[in-house]
Amino acid sequence: MFKRNIKEDLKKALNRAPVVLLNGARQVGKSTLALEFQKEGDFEYITFDDEMVYLSAKNDPQAFIKSIKKPVIIDEVQRVPEIFLPIKIDVDNNRHAGRYLLTGSANPLLIPRLGDSLAGRMEILDLMPLSQGEIEGVKENFTDTVFEEKELTSAAKGLTKKELYEKAIIGGYPSVQKISKEDRDAWMRSYLNLILQRDIKDLAQIEKLTELPNILKILAYQAANLLNVAEVSRDVKMVSQTVHRYIALLETIFLINLEHSWHTNLTLRITKAPKVYLVDSGLLTYLLGLDLNGALNDTLQMGKVIENFVVNELRKQITWSKVKPELYHFRSTSGQEVDIILQDRSGKLIAIEVKSGETVLPKDFNNLKYLQEKLGKKFIKGFVVYSGRQILPFGKDLATLPINLLWKNFK
Repeated sequence: MFKRNIKEDLKKALNRAPVVLLNGARQVGKSTLALEFQKEGDFEYITFDDEMVYLSAKNDPQAFIKSIKKPVIIDEVQRVPEIFLPIKIDVDNNRHAGRYLLTGSANPLLIPRLGDSLAGRMEILDLMPLSQGEIEGVKENFTDTVFEEKELTSAAKGLTKKELYEKAIIGGYPSVQKISKEDRDAWMRSYLNLILQRDIKDLAQIEKLTELPNILKILAYQAANLLNVAEVSRDVKMVSQTVHRYIALLETIFLINLEHSWHTNLTLRITKAPKVYLVDSGLLTYLLGLDLNGALNDTLQMGKVIENFVVNELRKQITWSKVKPELYHFRSTSGQEVDIILQDRSGKLIAIEVKSGETVLPKDFNNLKYLQEKLGKKFIKGFVVYSGRQILPFGKDLATLPINLLWKNFK
């Protein structure tokens, strides 16, 4: 079993709020983590994946909430959205902290009727697939360390291209960590079938359900690039309004992330379109049909995969970081672009470019320098992440960064 780095934050949330929602894609370990609290405390446990429990709650949600013992863990709560109002009524009568621990495989903030029901009564924590630190038993803290402007120390050794690609191809779903490529592909196939055939139906009545896998695959080929809705519309022969709705659903069920464009009140002309990423690099390589041998011979595709991998590692780390920076991308209308912008609440930022290789050239810092010149003191550091092992300066506050330092604890 993997130790989840968000567990302490979850414990604190249960001591503060009457309702805590542990949010994330299916099969990332939400139930496993929630059940740890059942073993350590006196929580009841029910799941809406149990058909009889699901039908009972769906039939009379108010009576269902009255009948169950609290505190309670309710797993896959998004399957019965009608349950949120009875929970609100119950909590308004008893505001005791830690009364409900909910897990959900759909983002309530993107579903208005769910997100509004428990406003002011519920804390939401996100659980993503395993980080590389969690796989190695480390609570990584790169995002906190870099905003505290502490010195970063070089890695003991870098990763070979094969080692890095293998990590990205396996990804972070707990169930696939120690199984064969054949078994991993079978798992991914079943996983997508469950989500795209059943879970979507719980959230929305949509036509042309069979097109969702095609849309997801097209988005996989757009990964680490600006979202191109027109291309998706053309390929699946749907109007863009419908495609936007489908993309929103894929984001709601945590299959994709949209990384929004960073902007400032400075006079920078920017492209506002978001970039699209798959929630897991292993899922991405499955959709692209890439195995390790294919990856080693496809530098272009793996450049996108490694950027997707790095973005995901940072997203995971942000869920337990103290700084909690926002994550963006930057692209000017004149062509300058930076893969990743991390910005804290004070407006200070870290800029990161991602390279999948072991060699970095001075020109790889050009876009970081452009941003640095425009922002002045708000720009703390600029890094080119790569698979080498040395932190090497390339100008004031600009340096290379070994990729495996992203999952190191700097203490």
